[in-house]
Amino acid sequence: MTIALENEVDAAAARAAAVARPSVWKRLSQNGSVRIGGAMVLVMILIGLLAPLLGTVDPVRIDPTSRNRKPMAEVTVRNDDGSRTARTVLMGTDSLGRDIYSRVLYGARVSLIVGISVAAFSIIIGVFIGLVSGYIRWLDGFVMRIMDGMMAIPGILLAIGLVSLFRAGLGTVIFAIVVPEIPRVVRLVRSVVLSVREEPYVEAAISVGTPLPKILWRHILPNTIAPVIVQGTFICGSAILAEATLSFLGIGIPTDTPTWGNIMAEGRQFFRVYPHNILYPAIFLALTVLAVNMLGDGLRDTLDPKLSKRV
Repeated sequence: MTIALENEVDAAAARAAAVARPSVWKRLSQNGSVRIGGAMVLVMILIGLLAPLLGTVDPVRIDPTSRNRKPMAEVTVRNDDGSRTARTVLMGTDSLGRDIYSRVLYGARVSLIVGISVAAFSIIIGVFIGLVSGYIRWLDGFVMRIMDGMMAIPGILLAIGLVSLFRAGLGTVIFAIVVPEIPRVVRLVRSVVLSVREEPYVEAAISVGTPLPKILWRHILPNTIAPVIVQGTFICGSAILAEATLSFLGIGIPTDTPTWGNIMAEGRQFFRVYPHNILYPAIFLALTVLAVNMLGDGLRDTLDPKLSKRV
């Protein structure tokens, strides 16, 4: 009898979660922000993946004879066999003669890895803490005071403090950016849990003795997916900016790794004479963050029932 009641509860929960499901993909395809932002994000991902094919030379190769060349200038490159070849530098070279075009392409890899990794880890950790905190009342106050304390510290300052405690590297930067983002996901998931736990199908699952993990996994977690996906896009854009800021300040990714922040940091002292050292990585950084935020806005407008009714 209990198994039958649990099956009925599961069926009711599935019907409640699938009310808007048939039209979601249609609304997404009709949303201009999703189409444009998604296309731009896809282009940036392809640029990062195909950087070895699209790049003209090794992004870390130093050529003192081609220092600070302006875009579309002709330079002579010394080959490994001793011969020299003339080529055109599309975006110019930096103070060490490294090709900015190749460095910008490879920099897309680092930025996207950081953005996607931070969003994924923040969501995984934040969803778990938010589910437990929102459902278990006696634990809620303790957890949320910790989250409030973390949010009281500006995210970039907390990231700088965490990076300074460990050895600089990609993993350290990801960890330092993930920590300030976790409280935002926790608060979002907790707010959803507090409202969903009062739904009739959740109360019915509790009344028939459904185990807590099953209630959280099958009845409450599906309701958090849409807002968490939207939040994840904004976290991704914020993480890309944070990584560029840390690298620009010299405390993020090591300088021997081409990132947009490192490229701009190395070119800032020559900005007035050679603005291309900062201009091109800044354009790619701005376009990437804009694309991610546009995608997030479109997803929010489509997946949020209150906003989707206005469209």
